[in-house]
Amino acid sequence: MEKKMEETALAQTQPNNVTTHHIPKPRKGGLITLPFIIANEAFEKVSSYGLLPNMIFYLMKDYGLGVAKSANIIFLWNAATNFMPLLGAFISDSYLGRYFTIGLGSIFSLLGTILLWLTTMIPKAKPPTCDIMTQSCTSPTSGQMTMLLSSMAFISIGAGGIRPCSLAFGADQLDNKANPNNERVLESYFGWYYASTAIAVLIALTGIVYIQDHHGWRVGFGVPAILVFLSLFLFFVASPLYLKQKASKSLLAGFVQVLVVSYRNRNVPFPPTNSEAKYHRRKDSEYIAPTENLRFLNKACIVKNPEQDLAPDGSASNPWSLCTIEQVEELKALIRVIPIWSTGIMMSINVSQGTFQVLQASSMDRSLTSNFQVPAGSFSTFVVISMAVWIILYDRAILPLASKIKGKPVRFSVKLRMGFGLVLSCLGMVVAGIVENVRRRKAIEQGYLNNANAVVHMSAFWLAPQYCLNGLAEAMNAIGQTEFYYTELPKSMSSIAGALFGLGMAVANLLATVILSIVNNLTSKGSKQSWVPSNINQGHYDKYYFLLAIMSGVNLIYFVICSWGYGPCKEQITKVSDEGNGFKKEEEMFNLRSLIKEEDSRV
Repeated sequence: MEKKMEETALAQTQPNNVTTHHIPKPRKGGLITLPFIIANEAFEKVSSYGLLPNMIFYLMKDYGLGVAKSANIIFLWNAATNFMPLLGAFISDSYLGRYFTIGLGSIFSLLGTILLWLTTMIPKAKPPTCDIMTQSCTSPTSGQMTMLLSSMAFISIGAGGIRPCSLAFGADQLDNKANPNNERVLESYFGWYYASTAIAVLIALTGIVYIQDHHGWRVGFGVPAILVFLSLFLFFVASPLYLKQKASKSLLAGFVQVLVVSYRNRNVPFPPTNSEAKYHRRKDSEYIAPTENLRFLNKACIVKNPEQDLAPDGSASNPWSLCTIEQVEELKALIRVIPIWSTGIMMSINVSQGTFQVLQASSMDRSLTSNFQVPAGSFSTFVVISMAVWIILYDRAILPLASKIKGKPVRFSVKLRMGFGLVLSCLGMVVAGIVENVRRRKAIEQGYLNNANAVVHMSAFWLAPQYCLNGLAEAMNAIGQTEFYYTELPKSMSSIAGALFGLGMAVANLLATVILSIVNNLTSKGSKQSWVPSNINQGHYDKYYFLLAIMSGVNLIYFVICSWGYGPCKEQITKVSDEGNGFKKEEEMFNLRSLIKEEDSRV
């Protein structure tokens, strides 16, 4: 099989009318490039995922920051990391191309991790270490905070360059539309790519977190820096082997053109409905005229003067003066899915509360055996495991069983899965509030009200249900969202469909910062104790979770309204044919690859 794939990949670099025996050509692309590309992505993920879980402790203990400020910094860091891939995709498609975008992203990622590691190595790079419970802490200077925040910014920029381009850049090395085995080759590559991503996430949440807990920040931040250096080195060492495609026009630029042209043509009258269409469209277009919804955008494709507006080949002489019907309809499709897209933001806000759950885990008994304790930051692996288990059960057990019972193919609709995911997310916050209420009560009973560093006699594995509920919520809603975007948006907008979930996570992180700041300010008025103080035992994190649960309930009602307003989805890609007493089903489904793709957006 490997030999065939090698031959296939090699054949893609050879023109059909050239005999390689007579005119040897330098090898470009092919399977030989994939280990370097996959390693680049995997090492970056091990680094970024491994830095996140324990960052709340680093900010609180080494920088003397409170819980609210530390959490807000992490929320903003997450927001930047989730937003940057969208910007990176635009820059890659429009200007630099994937190779240079990944290369620059790797350089920025290395600079960021080295800068963060230097904060542990240079004594004056951070304030003196303090125990936030027994003594006052010296606030970090502006220079110290600048160095810290710059490291985070560089890491986010690095992720923005690597993550949106790595998968597609690897596919560029193999993709050959003329090859009958092209889909099989690409499928094999996608499998290896997502498998490496899943392994990278698990290594980060276990190995890197364990190193930080047992060997300190210098080693714990130094190892990710070494991994990112290897990521950069391996990517560039194979540079002569890569097939490097040039940048092409971006859809985002097309959307901006529609908005600009429709505004410029705001005073242009619409052509009479009973007259010949005066709209610009692509050759062999399915559209005769634009749809009537969001009608004001239709003015972007009105041909005012054919001699001036159109080039001899029929294209627009100036794309900033005339757009095609397809461009207009693509923007309309995007606007139409925005309300349902916005309903997923609340679930992402709930998922982003992992920093507080790490604080909970650190104050509970994490013993797995008499000699081993699970690191507090590793409990988030329950999210990944529950997502993977659900995907496998849904695909291999639930759907086949339901189909067998009903005697026909059964598949839950996209909007139904999204809605059920929101229900599970709401339940996850309720369970989190209940567990925290019990944990806090036990801490007070055991005399730990003023000692946040004490370990309560309560197993940290009581946190597993809320992690699992969040994982199931993501498996249903997040993957449902992605499938919804891919099926509802035109095929030409596949890249936008893939970026929408990450953009939602970025918005969620920003809103989480706003919510936390409002809660902290309102509950601390009049010299009262805030719900989210540095001492978790003195606070009311349970009430904060219950507030998020209430907001999730309101969001669920909002989702029902948006779902009703959207109307029926497009027909699913399903083909059913009778074969005797049974049936044969061919269906486009999302599997573990979609699961890991959504996990990319969480950091």
